[in-house]
Amino acid sequence: MNIISVRGLTKLYGELRAVDRVDFDIKRGECFGFLGPNGAGKTTVMSIICCLLPPTDGDVRVFGMDVKEKPSEIKARIGVMPQDENLDPDLSVIENLIVYARYFDIPKRLSVPRADELLEFVGLTEKRNSPIKSLSGGMKRRLLLARALLNNPELLILDEPTTGLDPSSRHHVWDMLNHLKTKEGTTLVLTTHYMEEAEKLCDRVAIMSLGRVVAIDPPEALIQRYGGNLEEVYLRLTGRGLEH
Repeated sequence: MNIISVRGLTKLYGELRAVDRVDFDIKRGECFGFLGPNGAGKTTVMSIICCLLPPTDGDVRVFGMDVKEKPSEIKARIGVMPQDENLDPDLSVIENLIVYARYFDIPKRLSVPRADELLEFVGLTEKRNSPIKSLSGGMKRRLLLARALLNNPELLILDEPTTGLDPSSRHHVWDMLNHLKTKEGTTLVLTTHYMEEAEKLCDRVAIMSLGRVVAIDPPEALIQRYGGNLEEVYLRLTGRGLEH
């Protein structure tokens, strides 16, 4: 069953065609990745799926619902981990989660135990009452993941989930995402510049260039078709180098 279905998606900014007649489906329970150079349209597509941007044209359905008609219902069932760190520096770790839970009308009697459960999941229990400024970059990324899971989302959207992390922290996040997919049945949709991340996590990837999807397949199928490794496939299809 498809959890996301997109047909003819187009997004214009004046004369700029940021997304150009894109089609794809994402199946329930899979990890689907978007690869592409900066400006390829990845984040725009993700923002439309999250109901943060309206499409200019085309049909975009999440859980079978049109993003233009049912944005509130869709948002209630998804979690979003943004690329930029936007935690509240005036609140402690646990307070960031409790306050965020209010957006989903989760009462404090439920949000506090849920927050503690998630802090244990991401390995931040000892930092429960710490100020945000005391956290390392890797800890902040893990807290953003915990925050995205507060409402028990069926669909988790991750924009560059491990950007800026050292290899050890990156693998830690990968382990948590694999657990969510394999043990919890959560559908994952992510953008990444790390080819190893795409190979480790993604059941299928869509490679984007200049607003269009130029290939969709499992990483191993792309490698078999074009030869080399996934990075070489990416370079061949986009003509662009990796940008971090």
